[in-house]
Amino acid sequence: MGILNITPDSFYSKSRVGDEKLLVERVGEMLAAGADMIDVGGASTRPGSSEPTEKEELNRIVPSIKILRKNFPNLLIAVDTYRANVAHAAYEEGVDIINDISGGAFDQDMISLISRINIPYIVMHLRGTRETMHQVHSYNDVVRDVFMYFEEKINLLNALGIHQIILDPGFGFSKQLEDNYKLLGAISTYKEKLNYPILVGISRKRMIQQVVGTDADHALNGTTAAHVIALMNGASILRVHDVKEAKEAIKITQYFLNVNKISDILHQN
Repeated sequence: MGILNITPDSFYSKSRVGDEKLLVERVGEMLAAGADMIDVGGASTRPGSSEPTEKEELNRIVPSIKILRKNFPNLLIAVDTYRANVAHAAYEEGVDIINDISGGAFDQDMISLISRINIPYIVMHLRGTRETMHQVHSYNDVVRDVFMYFEEKINLLNALGIHQIILDPGFGFSKQLEDNYKLLGAISTYKEKLNYPILVGISRKRMIQQVVGTDADHALNGTTAAHVIALMNGASILRVHDVKEAKEAIKITQYFLNVNKISDILHQN
């Protein structure tokens, strides 16, 4: 999943696009590098970012989807929004997936909308409000607490007829550094016990920067290392700024797993 930010203030400046020509070029590059889908966002969620009005978000998202549908008719498009009205407008323009960082908590109309339009819904874990979601929260057991959140959310969604669900542990949101890496190790457990795909969004984030001692502009190598850990633990989707490098990490990990699966069979025989 390639990240496309139609915002002036996303934390990684190279992910931002501000005009039609750049938007088409950027998406073309990501598709050529192997992206399977594009995630379009019109409201930055970086720490300290200001919240755009709904009108501002709509004015960023809707024209962008029109452009993408015109230039890439078969493109799989997700829209990153926690506002039901924005999600509905995006759906009417042909968007395929709704990616909601709040899991319906920031807009009470979101889940009822998803039940009506019946498209895949990415549910992320966080605690707090938009203003406090980047503050560190305490957990009794972060792996268990996030699992219980997902379990409760899945039950609610299923009861409303929503079954096309993708789970996102919410790396970097309301969690301390150690929490993020515990969750990275829990992906396989979530996938097996909850039986839904797991999306991992860790690209160039502070959880990478803090460990290697760098900034977002220089966090690609650390991101790739963390991506391999995520993939080895069963991640289904990587949400990334750098598609080529992520695609290579996927290919290497898949090859390694396939070779060693064959080796295990030979050893058993």
